[in-house]
Amino acid sequence: MPSLPSTLATGTTADPRWAAVQARDPAADGRFFYAVKTTGVYCRPSCPSRPARPENIRFFDSAAAAEQAGFRPCRRCRPDQPPLAEQHAALVAGLCRFIDDTDTPPSLAELARQAGMSRYHLHRVFKAITGLTPRDYAAAQRAKRLRAGLARGAGVTDAILDAGYNSPGRFYEQAHQLLGMTPSRYRAGGTDTEIRFAVGQCSLGAILVAASPRGICAISLGDDPAALVREVQDRFPQATLIGGDAAFEGRVARVIGFVEAPQLGLDLPLDLRGTVFQQRVWHALQQIPAGETVSYTELARHIGAPTAVRAVASACAANVLAVAIPCHRVVRQDGGLSGYRWGVARKKTLIEREAQQ
Repeated sequence: MPSLPSTLATGTTADPRWAAVQARDPAADGRFFYAVKTTGVYCRPSCPSRPARPENIRFFDSAAAAEQAGFRPCRRCRPDQPPLAEQHAALVAGLCRFIDDTDTPPSLAELARQAGMSRYHLHRVFKAITGLTPRDYAAAQRAKRLRAGLARGAGVTDAILDAGYNSPGRFYEQAHQLLGMTPSRYRAGGTDTEIRFAVGQCSLGAILVAASPRGICAISLGDDPAALVREVQDRFPQATLIGGDAAFEGRVARVIGFVEAPQLGLDLPLDLRGTVFQQRVWHALQQIPAGETVSYTELARHIGAPTAVRAVASACAANVLAVAIPCHRVVRQDGGLSGYRWGVARKKTLIEREAQQ
């Protein structure tokens, strides 16, 4: 007849929560707590302390339940405090507000002093929460303020300085990457910017391909060709839209061929316009092989921002280059298909087609 300790140990090891405790899994924090009968303390699953023997473990659904049972909080993992991830999220949110409110981006040392962390630790925590370094976040906010200023009709130099750039010269080095054109053209709604486009048909319906002098800037899919053209017109109402000539029709044919057979690749320059974070996500999407899918969580982990899953999903939704930036290869954690700019049915078709090729 098995002894009581061995029976208790078997009950613990058979519980899936025990595996989370052994792995010190931070994802399990907040879902349950475990207590050690021999020490009288209770802990988070991620507690760095060496796990006790399984026969001495008890599981609780909440910290309050563990304390009602007579256990006290561990001094190492502080299970009676908000989870560390929540503390970090609140801290970083405050730092983001601080960056937003300053005219000149604060240094990493200044942010670290305010957070009470080392510069290295703050850099790592900030990037894990936002997907960006503090420097990149500040740059994205400056660019956002600049676009807002230009859209309001502010003078170009005033908008650049008001956005927090120390000098117009420093900004102009990045202007095309941030705006896709010069600031004066952006302010005028794309005036004098030439965008060539053409509409064709593929197995997924109507397809519009548009290109700026820098490369392909839009690949759109839909049921109504006229709606696809209006979408490009709305994006830059003052741009000069030019219907595709014979040479451009050749590029469109190559894009259609790529849509039908993605494994062939698309050897055309792309004009990517987005924030630093969006471009990081789009670059990571291009690394996913045809026929494979990843979850939003896996993609966030791949770019080094495991907690920025929602921001990753937003970057996927902001993509305007169908198939060339293969956001259709990103699925929910359970493998289900979530929203797709050009329709979930097309997403399903693309995934199935690539899996068969």
